[in-house]
Amino acid sequence: MAKIIFEPYGDEREVADGSSLVEPCEECGVPFACTEGVCGTCVIEVLEGMENLSEFTQEERDFLGDPGKERLACQCKIQQGLIKIKF
Repeated sequence: MAKIIFEPYGDEREVADGSSLVEPCEECGVPFACTEGVCGTCVIEVLEGMENLSEFTQEERDFLGDPGKERLACQCKIQQGLIKIKF
């Protein structure tokens, strides 16, 4: 099982390894619109555990530019372990 911690509130969600971030992020208040990596409403900042997320997608590269601390939650899967995110 993987774990997502949402800052600054400290909400936590456990999800199966390889899970999409969409459902747990929606439950914690991350806004979504298109879910296709085009609109950018679901931008999150990864505070810890970037190595536990799926690879940066072309949609993220097109919207965010080069990989940094930001990701599009609609494009990410948590492979394993722990991530801390802020939205």
